Amino acid sequence: MSTLYMVATPIGNLEDITLRAVRVLKEADVIACEDTRHTGKLLKHFGILTRTISCHAHNEAQSAEGIIKLLREGKTTAYVSDAGTPGISDPGSRLVNAVRAAGYPVVPVPGPSALTALVSAAGYTGKSICFEGFFSPKGGRRRSRLQELLERDEAFVFYESPFRIVKTLRDLSALAPGRRVLVGRELTKLHEEITEGSAEELCISYASRVAVKGEFTVFVSPCEKR
Repeated sequence: MSTLYMVATPIGNLEDITLRAVRVLKEADVIACEDTRHTGKLLKHFGILTRTISCHAHNEAQSAEGIIKLLREGKTTAYVSDAGTPGISDPGSRLVNAVRAAGYPVVPVPGPSALTALVSAAGYTGKSICFEGFFSPKGGRRRSRLQELLERDEAFVFYESPFRIVKTLRDLSALAPGRRVLVGRELTKLHEEITEGSAEELCISYASRVAVKGEFTVFVSPCEKR
């Protein structure tokens, strides 16, 4: 039976792609991409000539119908987001649900993820972690959700854009200034930076920078047990 492969791709360093991912992308009949131009650069680097089609967040439901049609025709399809693991704050989830409902298998090809990359460098010894993804851009909702997460007995991880990282760190510092935080900027890329400190210290550090660039992943330790 034809299969949909959910393939993780590098979040920065191209050497992080797995041998299995390269093989699956080469052997697939079609590669569905969040952005065909972006993925085209990756495929060219590894000499992968497989045909690509678009399947991004704004057309995912419609594209899923076309991909199911390809599967019915016996064509194996691979899906990739722009970077990292599909479905983790990236498109792909609706496609997976539609393909499963149509009766076709979905096989994950694991690999790079900013979430697991930062957690592996955090030294966290707890048993559970909450992954929040991106907070609401609305300040009130962001602060309310931060407060909920800070009251839990587990660590949490979130993604943030360079346009809101200072605002989010400022909110975090106001709610829990002494909480231990690890900020990963541009993970696996040339200008990768991982900084650790209290929420207040990191807020001051990033607020003092002339320009804040890059993609951010933030690990926040759990509250201390009373």
